[in-house]
Parts: sequence; structure tokens; C-alpha cells
Amino acid sequence: QVRLVEAGGGLVQAGGSLRLSCAPSGLTFGNYAMGWFRQAPGKEREFVATISRGGISTYYADSVKGRFTISRDGAKNTLYLQMKSLNPEDTAVYYCAAARTSAQTMGNMKIVDYWGQGTQVTVSS
Repeated sequence: QVRLVEAGGGLVQAGGSLRLSCAPSGLTFGNYAMGWFRQAPGKEREFVATISRGGISTYYADSVKGRFTISRDGAKNTLYLQMKSLNPEDTAVYYCAAARTSAQTMGNMKIVDYWGQGTQVTVSS
């Protein structure tokens, strides 16, 4: 059984930072492109960032480029999302995702194979 377990969400003031982590189990980490998506209240889930199997290639939504950094540690089988300069528009439930396709195409959520349960990030003004 595949599980993606996110951690690190919480409440932070505008301008602050948070680091999310995702620990997959039940799959071979290195065989999957990984990504982060988010869903704000009343809005559709949207792409945030993805990273290739080997961690070489990364892709970001324009809204987070330069502020968020996605990374993965193969030795720890863990995915990260470092978030800086947070603003209230970043408030959302953040989801970890895994896909057997490329990181570049993973922005199309329909091809995601597995989802985590989500972690809440709230940014106060």
C-alpha cells in the first residue's frame, strides 16, 4: 500500500518561512517524479513545483518561483518544499504527489499516481 505522508505545515506570519516534508512508503522513491500541489479554500487544486526522479530538474509555478525550493533526498526517501517570503495568498492545503511520468508533465494533475493527505499552511497578514 502506497502512502505519502506530509509534515511541516502550520501558521506563520507574512514574510516568514516554512519547510514541508513528504515521506513516501510502499513505492520505490527513485522511480517517481515528485511534486507539490496546493488547494486554497474555494479554489481548484493547483501545481506548485515538481522535481525529476534524480533531482536534477525542477519546475515551479510562476507564483512561487524565487520563493519556494523543491528538493529530494534519496538516502532519506524524503521530498521537501522550502517556502520563504510567504504571503497570505500562499494559504492552502499542500499536497505531496508522486508520478511515474516526467516532472515536466506532472503539472497535469490527471497523471499523478499517488497523493498525500495534505498539510495546512496558513499565512497571516
